Amino acid sequence: MRRTPTEGRRSGAGTRRRSVATVALLLSGALALAGCAKDTGGGGSSAGGGTGPCQLSAPPAGAAGAPSSTAQQQPPPSAGALRVGVAFDIGGRGDASFNDASVAGLDRAKAEMGLGETKELDAGAGEPEDAKQTRLRQLAREGFNPVIAVGYAYADAIKIVAPEFPGTKFAIIDEQVDGLPNVTPLVFAEEQGSFLAGVVAAHKSKNCHVGFVGGVQTPLIQKFEAGFEAGAKAAAPNIKIEEKYLTPAGDFSGFQDPNKGSEVATGQLESGADVIYHAAGASGKGVFGAVKGAGAQAIGVDSDQYNQPTVAEYKDVIISSMLKRIDMAVYDYIAAVARNDLSTVPKKFDVAIDGVTYSTSGGKIDDLKPTLDAYKAAIANGQIQVPDKP
Repeated sequence: MRRTPTEGRRSGAGTRRRSVATVALLLSGALALAGCAKDTGGGGSSAGGGTGPCQLSAPPAGAAGAPSSTAQQQPPPSAGALRVGVAFDIGGRGDASFNDASVAGLDRAKAEMGLGETKELDAGAGEPEDAKQTRLRQLAREGFNPVIAVGYAYADAIKIVAPEFPGTKFAIIDEQVDGLPNVTPLVFAEEQGSFLAGVVAAHKSKNCHVGFVGGVQTPLIQKFEAGFEAGAKAAAPNIKIEEKYLTPAGDFSGFQDPNKGSEVATGQLESGADVIYHAAGASGKGVFGAVKGAGAQAIGVDSDQYNQPTVAEYKDVIISSMLKRIDMAVYDYIAAVARNDLSTVPKKFDVAIDGVTYSTSGGKIDDLKPTLDAYKAAIANGQIQVPDKP
């Protein structure tokens, strides 16, 4: 969820541009409206309806069916000889979101590959920048190889530490680090998964009024906002959308402040939003609490939050989650290291390989699966180009 993307929007060939134009017409200009969404700096709402049921649009014609993954399935390698070090982002194990998704990949590698020794180091709120370097160096000096840095906050640190340990393989989640032969970026198309969350919100909103709560206002979290707005407006051009961030760029407390998450979500609910999507890490617990208190609905992020023990008390209001398959990325990376073939790691985890998708736990959106899969197919085949900036 919270890493700085450097990838730009994909550009299409002439035929793809013609397809996009057709889709825009079919969706009554919804995508064009989404591209014009306001970036208010801290909060606000985009123009729209919010006065009654949404005027729902159909997915693009000819896009029915879920995209099929092109990834080759290989038997799990033996990873018993590997010693894997993990440097967590703020929140660590138990955040019910980003860090726990990486833990799921690590645990799967242990179960399926017989992964050897592992070591996890936590980040501290408000810590100095060099603390990240210290964690990475500690793991490398103790012989852990590979070392996985969970989050874009490690970008500067890994650029300093990785050259000091050329024999150690490093991976960083959510940052495109180039030019370092021993660093593998694990990056995602968050805007594509958030587009699907927007479609869910539009279809499930009774007021045609939804909300987005971002943890920290960074380019990465703005990808979530942009995709969510685009999906909501594609499904319902007359929808009204609230958006607000808990903290500005540089203040990472927005990812670990449930009280502030509750406060912001409460404001959106009082304005009329009845479905709220968060991309706020552990602060999402506060969002869920506010939504439950108002009898509204919520969409989780990163992990399948309906099934997360640390937010189990709110599962009745979690209708879906945008799955950012960090678990898949961690597992695939460890498998690639075990095979000594890093070329098998995808350049980007997107909808085409289910690197980002949606959850159906709880059965609350089972009726939307054909619609969501049609949108997934349209994104995967280039009919829909999802914006990555609000």
